[in-house]
Amino acid sequence: MAGRSGLLKALVVVLALMPLVSGEIKDLSIKNDARPIIPFETFGFSVGGEVSIEVTNVKVKDPAADLQRMGFFLSTMDDLVPVISQLEGLGKNCLLDSNLMHTLFTMADPVKANFTHQVMQSNEYTLFFENCVKTEVSMEVKTSMYNVENGYRDFLPVGQTVLPRMYFLFFLANVALLGTWIYACWAQKESVHRIHFLMGLLVVLKALNMICEAEDKQYVKRTGTPHGWDVAYYIFNFLRGLLLFSVIVLIGTGWSFLKPFLQDKEKKVLMVVIPLQVFANTAYIVYDESGPSTKDFFTWKQVFLLLDIICCCAVLFPIVWSIKHLREAARTDGKAARNLAKLTLFRQFYIVVVSYIYFTRIVVFALFTVTVYRYQWTSKFAEEAANLAFYIYTGYKFRPVVHNPYFVLDDDEEEAAAQEALKDDEFDL
Repeated sequence: MAGRSGLLKALVVVLALMPLVSGEIKDLSIKNDARPIIPFETFGFSVGGEVSIEVTNVKVKDPAADLQRMGFFLSTMDDLVPVISQLEGLGKNCLLDSNLMHTLFTMADPVKANFTHQVMQSNEYTLFFENCVKTEVSMEVKTSMYNVENGYRDFLPVGQTVLPRMYFLFFLANVALLGTWIYACWAQKESVHRIHFLMGLLVVLKALNMICEAEDKQYVKRTGTPHGWDVAYYIFNFLRGLLLFSVIVLIGTGWSFLKPFLQDKEKKVLMVVIPLQVFANTAYIVYDESGPSTKDFFTWKQVFLLLDIICCCAVLFPIVWSIKHLREAARTDGKAARNLAKLTLFRQFYIVVVSYIYFTRIVVFALFTVTVYRYQWTSKFAEEAANLAFYIYTGYKFRPVVHNPYFVLDDDEEEAAAQEALKDDEFDL
């Protein structure tokens, strides 16, 4: 039973690792680690692709440990299933004991200082280190995975090699969207509100995010390292994420459309969403750079995912409040037609935001998980297409238009909003 439990845990690790695909050259440090299975990188190889491993500064806590039972192996999910079945039948729990498992090298082999293995069958492989001795191990590991196309190394997996061009096309699409937005604001400059400037800035950050990601992937594709473009990408992606949630909250509250002030509860939503986004994004960057070989990597990834979902749920509350306020106003204040028009708009916006969040957080992940490794780029395309579609819809519905019944803010409404904000301030005092 102990052996079966250990092998099933290894299988769970592999399943959790499948969405993690990287092609960069990685320098990883393992310190006093007694885990039986340590996952490194997952990569989609074509025929003739290579994996290079360099292990240095190896320290094993137990000097009597059998180094033959500690080693690296490269495997696919299809290969692991029969190996696990075989070992369960023999009552064993070490994958290195199976004659069906292709072991690259063990810690007793002298080739570990610099080992290169050529992949002769195209598939998606995961690199593992297995420690069947149950003693602490420390080592420095440098991994490099790449395919060879026309004599050149391609450090992006088979399913992601088209990403640089794809991201560049989305950069051009966002630039075109920005130009259209600037023209729309200029043509209707009398109707431009403060929120329109933030919406334009959001598209600017998204365009910068796309060009940095395109350059990042291009450098990784050719050299195995991003040459600093990953830093620029993380910065713009971080700022875009903060501004995106802020814009959704501000539009959802009707700020500058329905009222010039934010209520206290709406300010609190921003105060919750922004810090959570700052923390989740910063922590995600740190752990993403460290890779799946880090202890508790998958646990923390789940925590960050949970924080992201919390932020997504929080931004829905202001839209619900606006819908409730407009529904009540349509019944009581004698301006039913205009309030009903605004109510319809915010109901549509709520549905679109919920659909956008569900698609980009759930559907995209599911698509990446179930898609054949050769077509994993389709999940990234779907995500960016959804982002672009959401920006276009929001910009069109909330664009500056003269005499738009949605955004007419008369003196009575402005005065009522000011009084409501004043009451909130007095309540806080």
